[in-house]
Amino acid sequence: MFITLEGPEGSGKTSVILKLAERLRQEGFEVLTTREPGGTDIGDEVRAVIMDLKHKDRMSTRSEILLFQASRAQLVEEVIHPALNEGKVVLCDRYADSTLAYQGYGHEIDLHVLRQIIEFATGGLQPDLTLFLDISVEEGLQRRGDDGGWNRMDDYEQAFHQRVYKGYMELIREEPQRWEIVLATQSPDQVAAQVEHIVVNFLKKHKRKIAKS
Repeated sequence: MFITLEGPEGSGKTSVILKLAERLRQEGFEVLTTREPGGTDIGDEVRAVIMDLKHKDRMSTRSEILLFQASRAQLVEEVIHPALNEGKVVLCDRYADSTLAYQGYGHEIDLHVLRQIIEFATGGLQPDLTLFLDISVEEGLQRRGDDGGWNRMDDYEQAFHQRVYKGYMELIREEPQRWEIVLATQSPDQVAAQVEHIVVNFLKKHKRKIAKS
């Protein structure tokens, strides 16, 4: 099963995914965790270019989109597909929905064109379940500033991040059966516990369906 975590800046995905992986291993699942952009040697080099603040005024949106897809294509081929073929649960910190939210809605790039590029990069691989860690733009950016994790993506104007958030809401409305929303304004332990509850139940339900078939 392929499970992704999405959310605005500062939503706490990274810490949640580590706790989730630990819980799933305790439940007996084989788990692989990865992230975007990055997750491979090539992808990590691409990530360094994308996130570097010195590029914030120089990188074109089209270059940004293609760099993200290059990293994603390598991740899918080198990491995600092999793990899924081995029967593992793959947890990914961001995936294709981030491109649609950030570059599509945030930068206002044609969504149809973006979906075609994503389809090529991923070979059509889609998540079985996506969790959205919900936090307001203002609070998320404040968190990022407080923890010192600022990068080039955070440096866009707040209006950009508002469009990203609205984009996520639209993606969830379009495909509600794939998404679960978790309030990221709760305590870290509460967020982790809710995410774990959702994912464990989802995986156990899926196993029961396989057993019946």
